[in-house]
Amino acid sequence: MEKERLLISTCLLGIPCRYDGRSVEGKFGTAASALADVLPALTARYELVPFCPEIYGGLPTPRVPSERVGERVMMRDGTDVTAAFMCGAEGALLLCRQLGIHKALLKAKSPSCGKGRIYDGTFTGSLCDGDGVTAEVLLENGISVFDESETDILLAEL
Repeated sequence: MEKERLLISTCLLGIPCRYDGRSVEGKFGTAASALADVLPALTARYELVPFCPEIYGGLPTPRVPSERVGERVMMRDGTDVTAAFMCGAEGALLLCRQLGIHKALLKAKSPSCGKGRIYDGTFTGSLCDGDGVTAEVLLENGISVFDESETDILLAEL
């Protein structure tokens, strides 16, 4: 039986593509993967398709941090990077359509990938209700979006 494909934020797999040039550390402080404890179960259930919308959109690593401010995405230095974030979101949607992907596991709180709660645009670490650009585009197009705290849901689905 063919595995269902799952779009996954590249940084969650331990690839250093975040704004600060690092990967996301796991809950036990390991830089190998934020999902090290559930990765075997995820790979048994899904064919993982890594994707970083910010890299796809043309942003370098490392880069100045960005946060969503309304419909715009701004770097801390005031540079508007909305077009790069939109390009990444459209690339994620295109990949999902081409590969028949219906679910995505994305990085929480991110201006690209966050779902439900994202950084509020003040660069103070404060959160607000909202979605990252990629999460928003995927959700609007019928792709189910999960963050790394919801892997239990992905693994429980039949």
